[in-house]
Amino acid sequence: MSLRRNDILFLFDIDGTLTLPRKVITLEMKNFLAKLRGTVDVGLVGGSDYAKAQEQLGGGEIYKDYDYVFTENGLVAYKRGQLCSSQTIKAYIGEEKLQKFINFCLKYISELNIPVKRGTFIEFRNGLINVSPIGRNCSQDERVEFEKYDKVHNIRKDFVSLLQKEFADFNLKFSIGGQISFDVFPIGWDKTYCLNHLADEEYKEVHFFGDKTWEGGNDYEIFVDKRTIGHTVKSPSETLEILEKYIANGSFS
Repeated sequence: MSLRRNDILFLFDIDGTLTLPRKVITLEMKNFLAKLRGTVDVGLVGGSDYAKAQEQLGGGEIYKDYDYVFTENGLVAYKRGQLCSSQTIKAYIGEEKLQKFINFCLKYISELNIPVKRGTFIEFRNGLINVSPIGRNCSQDERVEFEKYDKVHNIRKDFVSLLQKEFADFNLKFSIGGQISFDVFPIGWDKTYCLNHLADEEYKEVHFFGDKTWEGGNDYEIFVDKRTIGHTVKSPSETLEILEKYIANGSFS
């Protein structure tokens, strides 16, 4: 039996999957996603806040351009052009614990010896805390160089390992994503959180596409979740290639 358009949802990570890291979506990709919506429902899920997602996806009322837009892993959720849910980490954890955690991170970063430090080492979002050893104010070139340095010296992995031990009783999850930072959020508030908003939609298939699907990456949990069919991509160009084959053949084979 063939499936109807609204039986299938294609859910995409943004950074590294639909766009190059921290770059704006190309017109080719944007037009292709619009075309894809004639075949399946299309949703987006990212760890960044709505303003960053909006910037990366070309501006405008992006929540109207897709069937679902889930920012901050779905803590802020838009369904079919309407805001349907918003949750905050501050309300969940409390100010006392937040300050203890943030103070520890800032002290650790202050004692790190790395080639470059800039600013905005801690970014507080509705649903998570983003921690960047180099600082989010770094340039694009510095961002790329830090990613290379981090792959050799495991700056983020070692930082996360320490935090997992130090705050074992805080019920927190740590996820390394992007090029320069990692996300911290309550257990269960990873990208699988957005699937809660789909519980009543009765999709026969939910396909997830992401570039950091390895264990410890910020796409891993939703990639392996039994409610999704996971697809690993290495770049936006590979995403396009896979989708073009799907539209041409009606399947991924």
